Amino acid sequence: MPGRPSFGCVVLSRGDRPDDLERALDSLLRQRDVDVDVVVVGNGWEPAGLPDGVRARHLATGVSIPAARNAGVGDVVGDNVFFLDDDASLAQDDALARLGAMLAADPQLGIVQCRVEPRDGGRRSRDWVPRLRVGDPARTSDVTAVWEGAVTMPRRVFDLVGGWPRDFPFIIHEGIDLAWRVMDAGLRVRYTGDVVVLHPPPPARVTRHGYSNYFGARNRVWVARRHLPWPLVPVFVGTFALRTLPRMRSRAELRDALRGYRDGIRLPGPPRRTLRASTLWRMVRAGRPPII
Repeated sequence: MPGRPSFGCVVLSRGDRPDDLERALDSLLRQRDVDVDVVVVGNGWEPAGLPDGVRARHLATGVSIPAARNAGVGDVVGDNVFFLDDDASLAQDDALARLGAMLAADPQLGIVQCRVEPRDGGRRSRDWVPRLRVGDPARTSDVTAVWEGAVTMPRRVFDLVGGWPRDFPFIIHEGIDLAWRVMDAGLRVRYTGDVVVLHPPPPARVTRHGYSNYFGARNRVWVARRHLPWPLVPVFVGTFALRTLPRMRSRAELRDALRGYRDGIRLPGPPRRTLRASTLWRMVRAGRPPII
């Protein structure tokens, strides 16, 4: 049908949340006034028993989350790509139509993150709103990073910037890296408060695993080394360390984080592609200078 937005939808799953996956797929398949093409990327498992119209992409060996998202894009068609984690679901049946209208109305929009609300009530996660000052989660604004679990971008932009950072093993900070590359292409990164996804609320007491502390520290260094002018690198890393190290609850957590900083400095890391001065200035104007 001419004029209908079309979305290639990539749902990432490890196969350990079947009820959540069913809910996520149902929320995509009931979208109206859009054309959707859906693939489930089974990261380390083979998806089976999927609804009609949903295909599977089997990754026999588990890969990093960014690489798994990239792997699904080649299996779907659509003018736009939409990434949804299996524990998230669209709250509205016109969500993709609204996102498609946003992207069509503003060719400068490079990536859009949905608003996240806790399913069945409960507390919100601070990470769901990528602003320094969260404010009203329903407020739409330009941002300089995205929460990765429910985002969309035009297919042409995905191809232009090269997708998710496949050279970031495992996870953490890939939403910063992708957003910065979109901004450096001269495009805008948007958080929309009008399109909602539902997600389980975070636990009252967050358990940080060793890999979170390690990869959080290492990838923070790699983001800085990859994109920032050298004088800003220690400032960007240092502000993160000052925020996170005091929260470590044990010597083991502290050791994991310090090992991450050490490896971020010592290991080769991704190739360097310094952001343009105009991009750095746009970050400042958006309220998040690249030192925070």
